[in-house]
Amino acid sequence: MNIQITGVKDMTDFGARLGGLLVGGVIIELVGDVGAGKTTLAKGIALGLGIDEDVQSPSFTISRVYTGREGLRMAHYDFYRLNDPGIMKAELAEVVADPQTITLIEWAELVGDTLPADRLTIRITPITETERQLDITSGGSRAQWVEKQL
Repeated sequence: MNIQITGVKDMTDFGARLGGLLVGGVIIELVGDVGAGKTTLAKGIALGLGIDEDVQSPSFTISRVYTGREGLRMAHYDFYRLNDPGIMKAELAEVVADPQTITLIEWAELVGDTLPADRLTIRITPITETERQLDITSGGSRAQWVEKQL
């Protein structure tokens, strides 16, 4: 599935719509270069999950966890600065198995073998300064259900 995004508000709105669909146990891999819009999309997803905290990129902290509607949690990981996944791989394996947590992962290449096939992958490609193309693919029944709802 391909979606054209025309600006920050459009990206946030799409994220909020996606967040409104999510249930616990969904894993989302966010793929894109620095500045592509991954954090903006994560902020929108948080809005859709009813998270009222200021969502920030976890580039320096590696992970952040937020609490949303109906006790759902959003765990947001960014492995950009991580050279060796080490203990983070074990933590991630625990989190993705939690049925109350939606997991967002940026720069997942280091931990790809830890992630289940049942995940939604959103590749963000800048077209212009403000426009983006989202290429969405899913593997597994849970991720495919989410993709069909979009």
